[in-house]
Amino acid sequence: MTNDKALTTTHKNFVDYLKNSGKATSTILAYGADIKQFIDFLGKKQLVQITSVSQEMVEEFKNYLEKQKYTKKSISRKLNSLKTFFRHFKEKGLIDQDPAASVEHPKYETRPPQVLSKMEYRALRDACRDDIRMAAIIELFLQTGMRIGELARLELDDIDEKEIKIRAYESHPARTVPLNAAAKRALNRYFEVRTKTKSRAIFVTKTGRPILVRNIRASISRFFRAAGIKKAMVNDLRHTFIVHQLASGTSVTTVQRLVGHKRLSTTERYLDLVEKKAEEKVKLEEL
Repeated sequence: MTNDKALTTTHKNFVDYLKNSGKATSTILAYGADIKQFIDFLGKKQLVQITSVSQEMVEEFKNYLEKQKYTKKSISRKLNSLKTFFRHFKEKGLIDQDPAASVEHPKYETRPPQVLSKMEYRALRDACRDDIRMAAIIELFLQTGMRIGELARLELDDIDEKEIKIRAYESHPARTVPLNAAAKRALNRYFEVRTKTKSRAIFVTKTGRPILVRNIRASISRFFRAAGIKKAMVNDLRHTFIVHQLASGTSVTTVQRLVGHKRLSTTERYLDLVEKKAEEKVKLEEL
């Protein structure tokens, strides 16, 4: 078996393992691309077998990424992919030593979740008011905290007068969330102008096709800019929902269920943001 063929087979076996493990599609694509990049790097070094990879070689790849101007966060993610890759083959008994196990992640500051203030909340609504479809999409995010992929998958049968059914997909189980008055008004306004189409998707384009996640993301980014909200991303609407729910007294377990967190600890991390917001409010009132 040639070197290229051996490495290609190794890559395919790893991707198959990820699929069989029920990993999210985005994870499979990202990890697959990272390992392909590493294998290409090994090919340039004329490495014959994956079993010959040393810790020094992984460190060299890490240094190569730095020279290619990848951010520390991107390098850390690629290193995660490598660690998962080699850990899998070691557990399978196909390699004796894990060359990535002792390689340290580059240190970088994690961007804290951005939570919209009431003023930003209103500014975003004002910015998208004339785009009825996007106004409904943004309102759903703000009122339910659902993920962008969940919103893009919503179908007409998933909504009734009182709740929204979020269907299971990949590793996320199905759940229901309340449909409050604000979200209902925005949806009803949208349904009045929704393109007539055979598609069961709630949010469709002017040609009647389901709107793509990347288009939702791009449109919301445009409205963030129009509203003067800097460095915000779509996920910050979900963060805003979670923090506002916790700040208003909703229990952590209830919020966990509403947003579909698998672990309670994930929801509990937002309590620090709630406390920080409360401290900021007190300081403002003291001025």
